[in-house]
Amino acid sequence: MVTEKSIDAAALAVDGVDQRQFRELAQRIAGLRDACGYTPESFAERLGVDVEIYQAYEQTGFDVPASLLLHIANVCNVDMAELLTGTTTKLNTYQVVRAKKGKIVDRFPGYHFQDLAYNYANKIMQPLLVTLDPSDELAELVTHAGQEFNYVTQGTIILVFADREVELQVGDSVYFDPSIPHGQRCGSDSPATFVTVIAE
Repeated sequence: MVTEKSIDAAALAVDGVDQRQFRELAQRIAGLRDACGYTPESFAERLGVDVEIYQAYEQTGFDVPASLLLHIANVCNVDMAELLTGTTTKLNTYQVVRAKKGKIVDRFPGYHFQDLAYNYANKIMQPLLVTLDPSDELAELVTHAGQEFNYVTQGTIILVFADREVELQVGDSVYFDPSIPHGQRCGSDSPATFVTVIAE
């Protein structure tokens, strides 16, 4: 059960990250769900997420997997960038994103995301630049529909599946079925970065 205590714990856990972003994301998720005619319970079922976990996302905006955000956007027929930023996408021919100019979407400590197509409308793929801080914590495993591609640009990434781990160095890539439980963690002593492209 989600309680004020658990929400406070989440707030403490995101110390150092702009908590306003979390609140705004939570409001956008709840508003979009309501606009699409779902109750929290029916939306959680549609997304394949436990109701209490989904309600925590609506209350805190904390720790929402990127794959779930993409799924929410697809179910409600909006662009993921609009869900993340509240800004309507405008481009439909091409979008150039210069180095270090991706839309920053930091959703929880240790993970730093840059949306690399934040202003492109009607995307069928979601490209993100992900930086992972070194950590001893286990990777959180998630699942989602579609296909996923990861390409390592800095450091070492450990791609974790339920029954194995794959170490990826700079220049390595992997293409996989994301319906298999998976997660990524930093495998080096300094931050590691990879490009992920999710198509659902």
